[in-house]
Amino acid sequence: MNWLTNTFGSSVGKKLMMAVTGLFFCVFLVLHLAGNLTLYMGKDAFNSYAEHLHSLGPLLTLAEWGLLTFAIIHISTGLFLFYQNYKARPTRYAVNKRAGGRTLGSATMPYTGVLLLLFVIYHLFNFHFVDKTHTTIFQIVSNAFAQPGYVLIYTFAMIIAAVHVSHGFWSAFQTLGANHPKYTPFLRGLSLVFSLIVGIGFGFIPVYVSLLV
Repeated sequence: MNWLTNTFGSSVGKKLMMAVTGLFFCVFLVLHLAGNLTLYMGKDAFNSYAEHLHSLGPLLTLAEWGLLTFAIIHISTGLFLFYQNYKARPTRYAVNKRAGGRTLGSATMPYTGVLLLLFVIYHLFNFHFVDKTHTTIFQIVSNAFAQPGYVLIYTFAMIIAAVHVSHGFWSAFQTLGANHPKYTPFLRGLSLVFSLIVGIGFGFIPVYVSLLV
């Protein structure tokens, strides 16, 4: 057990945990987006998808607890690494130059991560922790996106998510060992494509729904 504690207690081990949990959330985003796309098929299709999801019962509960566990690991590890890096360099350099390969995503990872956490909490209270007794999930979504403020918040949050995964996606593979001149350019390109899918795929949904109501 000592080797396990030492491994995940080190900076390298923490980066590995960040990479694994980060890729897990990328898979979750794909699955979540696929489900949300049923909105374009109409309210019956979306309600049917939601009912099928909730019919999973214990499996859905297990998945939700898994998401929560991975979120705690990802967030706490990310904050620890950010604090560790901050302590190692408490003051900024007099001249702040962009390092080679440094992007908006890599430069803002801690900040976009915190913003996404705040949005997820807000999102859960608006969609997950609501009384669904006398309404449907489609109606809940429609009511939320009938509010221009929420549409703006949601769309902005999806831009933040796109920026976050634009670096996090390929960085996770790099941490896991896929750091090679032959593969890195492809992973960077794939990361950009994935971030656009996340940003546009999720970001257009509130706009589309708001036009229906």
